[in-house]
Amino acid sequence: MQRPLSESHSPGGARLRVLLRHISPLPPDITPVQTSTQVVNATYPAEFRYTLDNNLLSPDQRLFYEENGFLVIKNLVSPNDIERFRSEFERICRREVSVPGMMIMRDVAIAKSEFLPDQKAVTKVQDYQEDEELFRYCRLPQIVKYVECFTGPNIMAMHTMLINKPPDAGKKTSRHPMHQDLHYFPFRPADKIVCAWTAMERIDRSNGCLVVLPGTHESSLKQHDYPEWEGGVNALYHGVRDYDPSLPRVHLVMEKGDTVFFHPLLIHGSGMNRTPGFRKAISCHYASSDCEYIDVKGTSQENIEKEVAQIARRRHGVESEVSLKDIWQFRAKLVQGVRTNL
Repeated sequence: MQRPLSESHSPGGARLRVLLRHISPLPPDITPVQTSTQVVNATYPAEFRYTLDNNLLSPDQRLFYEENGFLVIKNLVSPNDIERFRSEFERICRREVSVPGMMIMRDVAIAKSEFLPDQKAVTKVQDYQEDEELFRYCRLPQIVKYVECFTGPNIMAMHTMLINKPPDAGKKTSRHPMHQDLHYFPFRPADKIVCAWTAMERIDRSNGCLVVLPGTHESSLKQHDYPEWEGGVNALYHGVRDYDPSLPRVHLVMEKGDTVFFHPLLIHGSGMNRTPGFRKAISCHYASSDCEYIDVKGTSQENIEKEVAQIARRRHGVESEVSLKDIWQFRAKLVQGVRTNL
């Protein structure tokens, strides 16, 4: 149980107080204050690690991300754009469009789809970079201008997803275990990677909103494995093996069009969808094209490399050895600037 703020004297408690004080960042229609590490008030750090100097984020917004590892921007994506993304997703579910390289994922416990009777539910589409309509999300100017505050001007779209969290079938398989996205990525540095995640409708605890552990982006990458859940776990849903359950957690209640930007080391997950409808969100992980690939063999990421390689060989009939680097090079697509390394 979370302690009252008056009783929270730990670093985690202090971080939560900051979080609650800044939980409603400036809406995009308010002109932010120009910021620089040379001109900010003395109450702010002399140097920022996780954000770059820019003319968009206010000092408070930068400080909030620095301390918590995420930042919510209200009303960033228009209802019209969201409805276009929803319509394209429905076309994919009805098999009216085929997208090269796209992975369509289905819940292990659902027997019917929202759009396709007698088919297992489509819970997620990954790697939509070759779908022109969905990839528009990754290039929305209002998204990219925020991404540049974290990655710099040379921006790659590395991982694209539209998530369609289904009503839980009673086995709790609609949950997503607490995890760090960096577990899946063979490129560094982590501080030049950021996710943009946009709610396609109101998302709260009833339909399985994101839950984050503020400040965990300052930790290292942890060991991930499949959780031992009685109802089963969807493919590739690895979770952090061990983390402090007493850490403050925040449930991100978001309205349609709200977008959260978060660091790849931030521990986060989502709960069950207890409603009769499907909960949708669209996201993209971006990285500076100046990042470099690493070899994950002999590291905590070796298990995900083996699993992803097996899936790639099965889907594409590749007999030769496939590395995690090979797969991400295939997925990566330039958004802005120059493609240097990735």
